[in-house]
Amino acid sequence: MANEGGQEPTGAGSKQKHRLERKWTFWFDNQSKPKQGAAWGTSLRKIYTFDTVEEFWCLYDQIFRPSKFPANADFHLFKSGIEPKWEDPECANGGKWSVTSSRKANLDNMWLETLMALIGEQFDESDDICGVVASVRQRQDKLALWTKTATNEALQMSIGRKWKEIIDVTDKITYSFHDDSRRDKSIRGRYNV
Repeated sequence: MANEGGQEPTGAGSKQKHRLERKWTFWFDNQSKPKQGAAWGTSLRKIYTFDTVEEFWCLYDQIFRPSKFPANADFHLFKSGIEPKWEDPECANGGKWSVTSSRKANLDNMWLETLMALIGEQFDESDDICGVVASVRQRQDKLALWTKTATNEALQMSIGRKWKEIIDVTDKITYSFHDDSRRDKSIRGRYNV
């Protein structure tokens, strides 16, 4: 029921949610105990899809801090409808920018800054970005920003430069093609910024 000014009455139930430009999905994958002979990705689980700022903060505060993740866990935030797999049609011709961290607090900060940049559409090339992966490991953690069009060097360089600025990294970061990674685990990156 509207009040005299034509507005809805204010109350706990009428808070307006802040919609994001698109839906995003959190995924979890525990790499520590793969079943014998199991294909990669069989432990990958969709956790939650959201499309408001409020849902994001609730999820982040409760669950999604890398420093709280178990060792050998991968957490992913990808656009809704894209699975964090090389085989997904949106990722098949793509690649990833990667950065490592030996400090959990640093990983938490880079992860949060990346998540906010993604859901806040801070990249000019946001249509080419699929999502981000935080990989928690014993010795060195890693963040990887996945994109769609690996062969477009100018586009990837622009994304890489922007991401370095967002996560406040001065060291060189590297871009690798998913195709190269599929064929050879020791392959070097194609682009660097």
